Amino acid sequence: MRLLRLWPDETHLDFVRFRRFSFPVSALLGLLAIFAYFQYGLNYGVDFVGGTLIEIQTKEPADLTQMRSTLGGLGLGDVQLQQFGTPTDVLIRVAQQAGGEEAQQQAVAQVRKALGDGVEYRRVEVVGPQVSQELLAYGTLGVVLAITGILIYLWFRFEWQFAVGAMVANVHDLLLTIGFLAVTQIEFNLASIAALLTILGYSLNDTVVVYDRIREMLRRYKRMPMPELLNISINTTMSRSVITHVSTTLTLVALFFFGGSAINAFVATMIFGCLLVGSYTTILIASPLLIYLGVGEGREGDVTDQPTK
Repeated sequence: MRLLRLWPDETHLDFVRFRRFSFPVSALLGLLAIFAYFQYGLNYGVDFVGGTLIEIQTKEPADLTQMRSTLGGLGLGDVQLQQFGTPTDVLIRVAQQAGGEEAQQQAVAQVRKALGDGVEYRRVEVVGPQVSQELLAYGTLGVVLAITGILIYLWFRFEWQFAVGAMVANVHDLLLTIGFLAVTQIEFNLASIAALLTILGYSLNDTVVVYDRIREMLRRYKRMPMPELLNISINTTMSRSVITHVSTTLTLVALFFFGGSAINAFVATMIFGCLLVGSYTTILIASPLLIYLGVGEGREGDVTDQPTK
């Protein structure tokens, strides 16, 4: 069984010491993420800007050059073609047409006529401008409500300092993830909203595990210095965190390479937000932040200074 252990049972790493480095770095990355968002913007998909998404499968390996030439002559504006999966799978994105839903349907009919009967249409999605605006508004509202719900939940379960710490950590994760999407120009669609909400839940779960151990330690060791107490809490939960992250990584990497383009945006966002940013935030931001929020101040009455073996 020892061969299957991904992390030692007992470690004594001084994570809290790095807060003097991690906090300024996170602040700088946050500013860069905001700059990237306003400089480059998000690459909104059909869900949020309207348009048509057509997924086809050809009988022979698709000639994208010829298809671009054929569809480009239809006068439909920006038409993007992307090969995914096998050489016969092609994703076609047609820009939103002036004239509402009827114009979008006519664009689909033109594409079908131009490509002929030699292709199989596996998916056709048409999103009008009004629907796309509603989806964007509801998606943004969903993220805001999720953060608010997390704050209220942690306020009742722990103390207000823990709630603020977890909220700051979650906002930090979302901010850096949005900056990542702006820099990479990965398509931002409804799947990306789902990824952001999943990141919130994943990061919250990881943070609550550490916070629960911190609260337990606060009750048992009331004279232990707060940095030492935080380090012990993080170290004792690292084995669980490592196992969770490794298993999640294996799943997401497999989905990224073999899941197809339909979920690539979701998976790429998850890999960055959950595995890279989320892990870093829980250990080096959410936990050390409790020191500056005054957690553990004024403890008295327990003469136990050291954890029992």
